[in-house]
Amino acid sequence: MTPVIQLENLSVRLGNRDILRGLTGTLSGRTIGLLGPNGAGKSTMINTLLGFYPPISGTAKVLGLDIRTQAKEIRRLVGYMPENDTFIGSMSAVSFVRMMAELSGLPGEAALERAHEALFYVGLGEARYRQVGTYSLGMKQLAKLAQAIVHGPKLVILDEPTNGLDPPARQRMLKLIKEMRDSNQMNLILCSHLLKDVEDTCEEVMILKQGQMVYSANLEDERKLNRRFLELETYGVQNGFVEAAEALGCECAALTGGRVKMVLGTGVEIRDIYKLAAERNLQLRRLSYRRDTLEDIFLKAMEFKGAPQAK
Repeated sequence: MTPVIQLENLSVRLGNRDILRGLTGTLSGRTIGLLGPNGAGKSTMINTLLGFYPPISGTAKVLGLDIRTQAKEIRRLVGYMPENDTFIGSMSAVSFVRMMAELSGLPGEAALERAHEALFYVGLGEARYRQVGTYSLGMKQLAKLAQAIVHGPKLVILDEPTNGLDPPARQRMLKLIKEMRDSNQMNLILCSHLLKDVEDTCEEVMILKQGQMVYSANLEDERKLNRRFLELETYGVQNGFVEAAEALGCECAALTGGRVKMVLGTGVEIRDIYKLAAERNLQLRRLSYRRDTLEDIFLKAMEFKGAPQAK
């Protein structure tokens, strides 16, 4: 399977400032989250992948195509939803999206048909003849999404798609992102400062800090590494359950309401915990793994000092 993004010692300088420094890594998730504080290099990386900023060293591949030699081919396969508004306010939404489809290479008649389809898909069908300049913020975001997907791209880059949206509009946007992800027809790169949005929609994440990659991993694989931490909810008299678990080498903390937090000891498996409970006729109503949130991962990455790390 061709990786979505391959970074090969990619470095970019704007003016006298090094913005991206030696990025190396491979991203293959259906939906990839791009994170980092302001000034980390996220926007520069997007523009570089699209061929607008030339690297001073190294290169990158998008869907197997090299950004140095195949930038036009890359842009034909990519849809881009920018953070800032880039509308011609006096144009109707359908005219604007049609124009963007034509710029992506579709003939006029097909572009018009696809513009109607894209606007209906994002929920702007009834407002498609209105001037874009009269749209609310939420509607403008949906129009930007429509122009990004109108030509049927293989990869869609979404730059802050929920920025400034009220809760209902934000949920509508996230629902569309999940639908696109689950359709298996395109890959997505989501650039956002809202960690919850990335955690809810992305399979893989990359975190930049000062132009360096400080974290890159499949989120689910990373969480599995932390599955020695358990939270239990018991029902009934514990009858020395906690003490027996500690005798096996587990670290336990008994909480109110029959809850127990536990770190499994070396060599102790989940089946051993079930066995202890069964021997004491103790009902386990819930057992869950404690998982690092994306916020935990992000804060750990921000503490990193030194050469970039990629997992």
